[in-house]
Amino acid sequence: MTAISARYETSDALGLASLVRSRDVAPAELLAEAIERLERVNPILNATTVRLFEAAQKRAAEDACTGRFAGVPFLVKDLGPALAGAPLSMGSRYFAAYVPAENSPLIDAALGAGLNPFAKTSTPEFGLMPCTEPRLFGPCLNPWDTARTPGGSSGGSAALCAAGVVPMAHGNDMGGSIRIPASCTGLFGMKPTRGRTRTTGGVIGEANVDHVIARSVRDSAAFLDEAGYDRTRFLDDVATDPKPLRVAVVRGPMLGHGISGEARAALDDAARLCESLGHSVVEDEPQGIDYPSMSYALLLFFASQTGWQLGSGNPTPHVRLRMHDDLEPATQAMLTIARVLPADELTTAAYRQRQLIDRFARFMQKYDVLLTPTLAAPPVTIGELALTKNEELLIAVLTRLRSSALMRKAARDISARMFDWLPYTPVFNLTGQPAMSVPLFWSETGLPIGVQFAGRWNDEATLFSLAGQLERARPWFDRRPPVWSGTQPV
Repeated sequence: MTAISARYETSDALGLASLVRSRDVAPAELLAEAIERLERVNPILNATTVRLFEAAQKRAAEDACTGRFAGVPFLVKDLGPALAGAPLSMGSRYFAAYVPAENSPLIDAALGAGLNPFAKTSTPEFGLMPCTEPRLFGPCLNPWDTARTPGGSSGGSAALCAAGVVPMAHGNDMGGSIRIPASCTGLFGMKPTRGRTRTTGGVIGEANVDHVIARSVRDSAAFLDEAGYDRTRFLDDVATDPKPLRVAVVRGPMLGHGISGEARAALDDAARLCESLGHSVVEDEPQGIDYPSMSYALLLFFASQTGWQLGSGNPTPHVRLRMHDDLEPATQAMLTIARVLPADELTTAAYRQRQLIDRFARFMQKYDVLLTPTLAAPPVTIGELALTKNEELLIAVLTRLRSSALMRKAARDISARMFDWLPYTPVFNLTGQPAMSVPLFWSETGLPIGVQFAGRWNDEATLFSLAGQLERARPWFDRRPPVWSGTQPV
C-alpha cells in the first residue's frame, strides 16, 4: 500500500483536506487515488452514470489548497443539483441527453468549499423508488452483499462511499433517499430541516432536501455548515456530548404494515445504548394520526413532482415524450396520477401535511428526539421491489382510460403498500423535521441496519451532538464491506 493510499484509507473528508492544506498531499494525488478506487469497484457495483475525470483533473492541477474540503474528491448524484457540462439524466431515458449549462447553487457551494466532483452516481428514475435499479443504467449493487440493493434513491452515492471510493458523497432526500441508503450500506445519513440547504425546487410540500451521505458524522456536519443557507457551526456540536436527552421510542410502524425482527433488534439495541449514555428512554408516539391519509398525501406529492419535472419544470420541453418508450412503469403511473386527479386532491394533501406538522410539533415539546428503525427490514434483494407484470399492465390500462375515479382507487391502493419497507422515513419529509440514520447495528449475516433519530424543527445541533456521542461509543468508520476499494480484496 502506498503512503497516500494508507492515508486515504484512514481519513474522512476533513482529514484529507487537512493533509492538502498542510501540503502533505496534493489534490491531484487524492484524485488519482479516488479514480483508481472507483475503477476497481464500479465494475462490480455499477454505481456511476458518467465519469468527469478530465474536468476534475484540471481542477486538481490548479492545486488550490483552500476551503474546508480543499482538494477532496467528491461524487454527485445524478438527480437534483446541476453540474455544468455534465449529463443530468435523473435515471431516465427521456433525459439521457440533457446537459445543463450552469451549476446549481448547491454545486457552487460544494466547489467553493474545495470539493472536486469527478463522477456522477446512479439513481432510480426521478428518485421515485427506494432501490436504485434504473432501466437506463441497470441495477446498482450493495457492497455488503451484491445480491441486495444499496437502497435509493441516493444508492450510487451510498454504494461508492461505503466501498471506500470517497469518504462523503452527495445525496438528496424526498422520502428517505439519504437515510434509506445510509441504513443499507452502514453510513451516516442526515436529512436536514426543510429549507436548510440549497435544494433544486419544484416540490409541492417542499419535501426534498439536498445534503450528503458520509462515513463520519463530522463530515456531514461540516458540509451542512458550508452548504446551508444559514452560516452554522454544527461541526462544533459533533465534538460535544449532549445533555441527557428525552428520547421517545416508536416500536410500531407509522406507514406500512409491520417491521422485521432484525429491525426491532436494531431499535432495541439503540435504545439500550442511549440509556447507557445517560439519556431517558420511553416508548411513546404521536396519537390520532391518520397514517393511511399521510401515505396517500405522499403519493400525490411524488406524482405532482413527476408532473412538474415533465411539465412546466422540464428543462428539455422541445424533446417529444414517448411515455411507454421513455418512462418506466412507476413513473408512468405517477405522471398519469398527476394529470388525471383533480387539483383539490393536492390541496387536501397539503392540508393533511399541515395537520401532521402541528401534531408532531406538539408531541416534540415533550421530547428532544424520537427514535425509530430507519427501515422495516435489512436491504432487500435486487428486483424485490420491482413492479409485477400485472401491476405494469394495470398501469398501462389506467393510463389509457384516464378515469379519475379508477385512478383515485388505484392511487389509494398503491399508497397503502408502497411504504411497507420504509414506514418511517417519509413522515419526516412531510413534517420537515431533521432526521438521521445512524449505523449502529449489523445483522447476524453481516448486513447493516440503521436506526433513525428525528429532532425538533431546526435542531440539527442536538442530532449532530447525539450522533457524535453514538459514534464515539460505537465507532463504525473502520467497518469494511466485502466489496472494498482499498486494501481488502474485492
